[in-house]
Amino acid sequence: MELRHTLLDVSPLRSSPPFLRLWIGQTLSGFGSQMTMVAVMFQVWQTTKSTAWTGAVGLAQAVPLIVLGLFAGSLVDRMDRRRLYLFALCGQAVCSLLFVLQGLLGHLPAAGVLGLVAVQSCLSAVGGPAARTFVSHLLPKEQVAAGLALRRIAFQGGLLAGPALGGLIVGALGVGGCYVIDALTFAAALYGASGLPPMGPGDEPARPGLRGVLDGLAFLARTPVIRGALLTDLAATVLSMPISLFPLVNAERFGDDPRTLGLFLTAIATGGVAASLFSGSFTRLPRPGLVMLGGSAAWGAALTLFGLSAHPWAGLACLVLAGAADTVSVVARSTIVQTHTPRELLGRVGAAEQIVGQAGPDLGNLRGGLVADATSGATALISGGLLCLGAVALVSATTPGLRRSVK
Repeated sequence: MELRHTLLDVSPLRSSPPFLRLWIGQTLSGFGSQMTMVAVMFQVWQTTKSTAWTGAVGLAQAVPLIVLGLFAGSLVDRMDRRRLYLFALCGQAVCSLLFVLQGLLGHLPAAGVLGLVAVQSCLSAVGGPAARTFVSHLLPKEQVAAGLALRRIAFQGGLLAGPALGGLIVGALGVGGCYVIDALTFAAALYGASGLPPMGPGDEPARPGLRGVLDGLAFLARTPVIRGALLTDLAATVLSMPISLFPLVNAERFGDDPRTLGLFLTAIATGGVAASLFSGSFTRLPRPGLVMLGGSAAWGAALTLFGLSAHPWAGLACLVLAGAADTVSVVARSTIVQTHTPRELLGRVGAAEQIVGQAGPDLGNLRGGLVADATSGATALISGGLLCLGAVALVSATTPGLRRSVK
């Protein structure tokens, strides 16, 4: 395979000006959001000195997405998706301005900050499923995987650089500086969204209320390929998510040095960015189901090796491999969802995918922490990696259509 065919495929940026504008806006906004989360965590910690309150930040993000997600997905499948996304984006921009005001003029109490986080998450519950429908609207079918890889590298780039920049800006300008930059990035996001064409819900708009939600769940139940893709992702994250174990591993392998704690997440993000840069090597393959299963299995194997590794730097290398495998799996999963879901159901299926992506890691981090408390960090990592491998093998064996699925 020629080198150019292994590199990130940027043809969607050339072929679709609306996708290009959307991608630039979402990329800049993603950086701003990562910086704001650093500022929020710092502000809540400075206000309360309580890890319970800082832990509640993640809860304020997750609960609205999980509770409202399926109903929001049904709404996306009933309305013009561009208009709904713009509404959600404008609401998030208003919340960002409120963060700026309280950051510059007088800090809210921790409960008020969490309230703003929760409101933004409610709006994300609507805007997220809407945004997930755009790639298949704006790009021809053969470029969908490449478009999803471009979105992934934007996310991983924000995860890699956003928190580091956020920390530097909080140190230099205070939390208000981060909030101001995030508010400015919403202008880019709104510019990108304003260039989108109208996007109706398809020939059969979702039925209102619970009936529309149940229709979406029925589609998932009768579509083994998509159901298997979501179950694979859920199993991988619930059974083997390692992030809650990083402080313990840092204490065991790096002497509890706070300067090395951030290296664990940086290693995962580095692997993700590297996989995205060479995503042409897998987005051009005809069977995304096999690619996803392979990526998920590699994730479990890398985390097993991370648990077995006695050398701290070798362990970080395993996390780089895990991050690369995660990106391969996520891009392939999203390709399956986009190419096997009827247009009129993309909102609801996208909402289910968003819930899996949010709830799975949270539950996985809880599982890892509980197992480590009862046994050890190494046991939690190794058992999680092996369980992930077993779950991927089970899904592969029971869903032959997933292995044979083509774009």
